[in-house]
Amino acid sequence: MDITQLSNQIILMFILMAVGLLTNKLGFMHGQTATDLTNILLYIVSPCLIVNAFEQHFSASRLQALACVMLGILLTYGVMVVITQLVFKRVADANLQRIMRFGAVYSNAGFMGVPLASALFGSTGVFFAVASLAGFNIFCWTHGIALFTPHQADDHHVNWRQILLNPNIVAIAVGLIIFVSAIQLPRLLNQTITYVSSINTPLSMIVIGNSLAAVKLNRHTLDRRLWWPLALRNVVFPLVCLLILQAFGVRGIPLYTTVLMAACPVAGNVVLFTLKAHGDTSPAVTLMSLSTILCMATIPLVFALSNLI
Repeated sequence: MDITQLSNQIILMFILMAVGLLTNKLGFMHGQTATDLTNILLYIVSPCLIVNAFEQHFSASRLQALACVMLGILLTYGVMVVITQLVFKRVADANLQRIMRFGAVYSNAGFMGVPLASALFGSTGVFFAVASLAGFNIFCWTHGIALFTPHQADDHHVNWRQILLNPNIVAIAVGLIIFVSAIQLPRLLNQTITYVSSINTPLSMIVIGNSLAAVKLNRHTLDRRLWWPLALRNVVFPLVCLLILQAFGVRGIPLYTTVLMAACPVAGNVVLFTLKAHGDTSPAVTLMSLSTILCMATIPLVFALSNLI
């Protein structure tokens, strides 16, 4: 991958985030507005982007590559879950421990990874990015949410309905049907999906920038222990993902896209789940914000290191 092209694209993303930060500071975007835009992204724009990526000629080799990527992602999540459980088990503060474990494992693949994959690799990048989204949703709504509901730690019941009805999973299922069956959508519907998909990148970055505007980083909010999950999330785990995918024989755009998704910063769900558990959200907000800011340097670093492996 061209590191210069990647760096330029990340800089562009941060410029768009700055627009979001500016809209917050000028009072153009309030809390309810940000929530509404997030819902539009999750339930309308992102599914359209996924379906649009699958509207291409069927290729057995491409479907096989997607299956290999999916297996590699599932194994990567399993490895990350085990590592974080071992590394952070000595953290006495239960709230901080679950934030560190969740933050290290789950990346902001949907809001940042998909726009980057789309910008760098077009519909082919988004096609392979859906495997990361599927893996994220499966693990986030099983292992991830269990971290914040200790009373269910020994409960093996999985809410598959919640997972399967996630808009991204539904869009992946619809997209796969379209891809395998070679169904041609009506021209007007296809144009509508394309137009809606095109706003994903700028709108995602503006929403992220708006959320960063409220963050106040100081010595009271900066816990030195947060540097450990930051290092795992931003650098170590993306390289683990790279090695596992290479072992599965994944190369080219499927490899670059998946590592890019894995190199994204901490997922915003860490704040939402902490709120749900009635915990202190300060470490979660700090972890997410620092990870997002640092990814401007760490994503190119990951790909520079990957070229040496």
